[in-house]
Amino acid sequence: MRAIQITEFGGPDVLRQKDIPDPQPGRDQLLIEVGRAGVNYADTHQAENSYVAETTLPLVPGLEVVGRTADGRRVVALVSGGGYAERVAAEPSMVFDVPDDVDDTTALSMVLQGMTAWLLLRKSVHLEAGDTVVVHAAAGGVGSIAVQLAKAWGAGRVIATASSADKRQLATDLGADVAVDSNAGDMTAALREANGGHAVDVVLDMTGGRVTDQSIAALAPFGRLGFYGMAGREQPTPVQPAELLARSATIAGMWLVHAARLPGVRERVMSELFSLAQQGKLRAVAGGEYGLSEARRAHEDIRARRTTGKLVLDPSR
Repeated sequence: MRAIQITEFGGPDVLRQKDIPDPQPGRDQLLIEVGRAGVNYADTHQAENSYVAETTLPLVPGLEVVGRTADGRRVVALVSGGGYAERVAAEPSMVFDVPDDVDDTTALSMVLQGMTAWLLLRKSVHLEAGDTVVVHAAAGGVGSIAVQLAKAWGAGRVIATASSADKRQLATDLGADVAVDSNAGDMTAALREANGGHAVDVVLDMTGGRVTDQSIAALAPFGRLGFYGMAGREQPTPVQPAELLARSATIAGMWLVHAARLPGVRERVMSELFSLAQQGKLRAVAGGEYGLSEARRAHEDIRARRTTGKLVLDPSR
């Protein structure tokens, strides 16, 4: 089958199309004929071996696919790797049936990025009605869904950050009350200004470095920061427990892998997200479709922040 395989760690140039053997499903695994594969920022970390989990070579990247099983079911699946290919094996517990009126891009948006946004808001920061919520990278895959969910679940004010005027406009179109330039020199001041001079209750952050540091400084007493990535590839300043005590703050990390340890939660999340999408209350932002052979360009675009929403690969070209 055709696949993208990595045999050395590095930037987008290490993604190369190859013909490799079909995957051999293990006991109880399902073989999926891939219709579309999702592209996520995490894939760029896998390619350079800076992901949360250790990566071994050779590697076929890709953590999510939508396609058909041998018996004709249309499904979306989370996989541990192998998505950038014509076929992939998946664990049944990570495979979800897709409603007929949900398109491929929406299905892919919900299974990884939507589930991430759901878990961040519900499990990590425990969103409460009336909270002021900051969503960094609000035009991205997780951010664009988090903005919509926060509004739907009663946030008092949603503050989006994004790097361009077009992206900030998209965030406000999705429901953000105000949008801030993510390149602001003092993010603490920018967030407080966007909140009428007040500290904020919740921050969802996948940036790292000074943005994380300054977002923590912007938290009100009992504020919570949900940390789920480090796109800036720069470590935040270490935080001492006494500092959290001094401001009654909470910092919560979230890695989607641990959702597998929550019985019944994955099914609940997917059912709720698909229902909201079917009702027109949750919109997936289509960020662009690339052929499998264009995987390198997809990684270049997402790393350069040229993209919004959900990027997908088409294995047929």
